[in-house]
Amino acid sequence: MIVIVDDGSEVAVSIDHLKSEIQNDYKIIILRSEKNKGITHALNKGLKWIRENTESRFIARLDCSDKCDESRFFKQINYMNKHPETGLLGSWCVFENKNTGKKYYYKTPLEHKKILRKMYFKNVFIHPTVFFRTSLLTEVGYYPYDFQYTEDYAFFWRFIKISSPHILNEYLVTCEINRQGVSFKNRRKQLKSRLNVVFKYGTSIVLKIAGMLRIYALLLLPKELVLPLKNSLNRQ
Repeated sequence: MIVIVDDGSEVAVSIDHLKSEIQNDYKIIILRSEKNKGITHALNKGLKWIRENTESRFIARLDCSDKCDESRFFKQINYMNKHPETGLLGSWCVFENKNTGKKYYYKTPLEHKKILRKMYFKNVFIHPTVFFRTSLLTEVGYYPYDFQYTEDYAFFWRFIKISSPHILNEYLVTCEINRQGVSFKNRRKQLKSRLNVVFKYGTSIVLKIAGMLRIYALLLLPKELVLPLKNSLNRQ
C-alpha cells in the first residue's frame, strides 16, 4: 500500500494519474490537507492513518522527489524478517543535483554501537531511506513537534534506545539536492535544534560535549561550503 500525504500543495494529483504511472497494482491512499501545516504534521498524519486503518508490520518513507532502487523494499523486508531485534533500518544513499547532474555517495556506519556513537554528531539515518516496525510506535510515539526541522533526528533517537538499529551497505535510494528545500534554507535553525536533540537524548557526557561542539563548529561554516564539504568527505 502507498500512502501519500499532500500537505496543501497547489496542484492535486489524482489516484488515476498515479496508477497510470505505476506498473504494479498497488492500493493508493491520498491524505490531503487544505493548507500547508508543516512536515511534522504531515508525517504524523500519515503514521496515524496507517496505524488506525491497516495491519502493516513495516513503514517506509520517501520524499516525492526521491527515487528507490527496485530492490529496496524487498531487501529491507528480508533483513527485518531475519533480524527481529532491529527496529529501525536505513541504507546508504546517493545525493543528486538534478539540474547539474552532480552527485555524491553518502556512507554511514552499519553496526549498532557505531551508529549510536555517530548519532551524537549527526543524524546517521537519511530520512527517505528509513524502514521501521509499526509495532514500536506504541513506545516511540509520533514525530515530536518540539524539535523544529529535526523531528526525524529525535524520532530515530527514540528507536535506537529501544531496539537495535542497522544500515544496509547498499545505495538503495537517490535523494534530490534541493537548495530551496527546508533543510538547506533553514540550516542554522536546524543545527540549533540538533543541539537540543543531542542534549535531550544523549546519555554519554563525553560524546554529548563532543557532538555539541561539532554542531557549534558547523554553525560557523557558510552554507555555500556545506555541499562541497559533504561531497569531499563522501567521495568514492
